Amino acid sequence: MRLDSYDLQILKILQHNGRITKSQLAETINLSISPCWERVRKLELAGVIQGYGAKINADVLFKYTPVLVEVILKEHSALAFKRFESTILATPEVSECYATGGGVDYILTVQAQGINQYQQIIDHWLDSEIGIERYYTYVVTKTVKKEQANQLVFLSSQE
Repeated sequence: MRLDSYDLQILKILQHNGRITKSQLAETINLSISPCWERVRKLELAGVIQGYGAKINADVLFKYTPVLVEVILKEHSALAFKRFESTILATPEVSECYATGGGVDYILTVQAQGINQYQQIIDHWLDSEIGIERYYTYVVTKTVKKEQANQLVFLSSQE
């Protein structure tokens, strides 16, 4: 889908303020309300805009310890990857999981309520024999930057 400058402006604004009114959005990008709203609907129907939601500050609700984990599997077959990924998808404490190329198979972010809970999760995975050969744990001691990736940085080259 080819996006023009109006589409990119709409996406940038909605990414940071999903609660903006139709009229405010139209005024901000210098379009009338109907054409602006038609563009928003087109972006929604094309799947560019997947939805709207609130950013929840989990730190206010409860204390947790973010832990980054590198995982290397014993076996590198489709079945081994599927078995591991199924377990990860069923583990609510895992907030992110990336399959990676290179020396590590996966990088995960685990949101544990402490190191003891994190270790219980790892022990459960090891006892379940989901194919982990080695894992490396990195406890986050300070968050330097945490925000939604600004995907529009990559789109700006289309203008």
